[in-house]
Amino acid sequence: MKSSTHSEPLPGRVYLVGAGPGDPDLLTLRGARLIAGADAVLYDNLVSAEIVALAPAHAERFYVGKKAASHTLPQEEIGHLLIELARAGRRVIRLKGGDPLIFGRGGEEIEALSAAGIVATVVPGITAASGIAASVGFPLTHRDHAQTVVFATGHRKTGEEILDLDWPALARPGQTLVIYMGLTRLAEICRQLIIHGLPATTPAAVIERGTTPRQRIVTANLDELAQKVAEASLRPPALTVVGGVTGRIGNDA
Repeated sequence: MKSSTHSEPLPGRVYLVGAGPGDPDLLTLRGARLIAGADAVLYDNLVSAEIVALAPAHAERFYVGKKAASHTLPQEEIGHLLIELARAGRRVIRLKGGDPLIFGRGGEEIEALSAAGIVATVVPGITAASGIAASVGFPLTHRDHAQTVVFATGHRKTGEEILDLDWPALARPGQTLVIYMGLTRLAEICRQLIIHGLPATTPAAVIERGTTPRQRIVTANLDELAQKVAEASLRPPALTVVGGVTGRIGNDA
């Protein structure tokens, strides 16, 4: 993986571009310039149509999105497609929601490209944790409430039923815990956090489709969060934030 100062894509290269947390206005200028010069764009489920539309008319578009238990292409085949397009001399933009290297499988794609002798350049994006928390006014760090921020995933590889996380570390006081892709396991997550030391009264929130016009938020104590979310019928994609900062909403949700 190499960084680059070029403003235009080079032929036969792959750019892993972070599309941000949902709102197309949160795409970086660097990302927008690269998309505008693409020959091929591979994009995920959470990338907005407005961002994909920045690609020129001649650019091939490949939807390779993943939802729970529904993958358009297996990860290995996505890697093969990236390699094939790059070897054909295409300027390839791989668009990923949020940041490519935070729970986005970007590392796996870099490994596949590197093994094939293809240079992959990463263009960072605003990850869901910071972008969505900011959109609802949650300060992920706060001198009185959280001196540490921890990101975790609530989704394991296909076939792995046990959510084997370091629960004692996730339940430490004085930190904000942000859980990606955890909605379907929310009751288990809340239960494990309480078992491992977090008070049942710890404030928490789930934000559905953060930063978009369809954003919805549910806040509750940890022991009531799963029930409240079920009652509100929240659906993925959603982000869970646990900690005292969720009691400090600065914006209207």
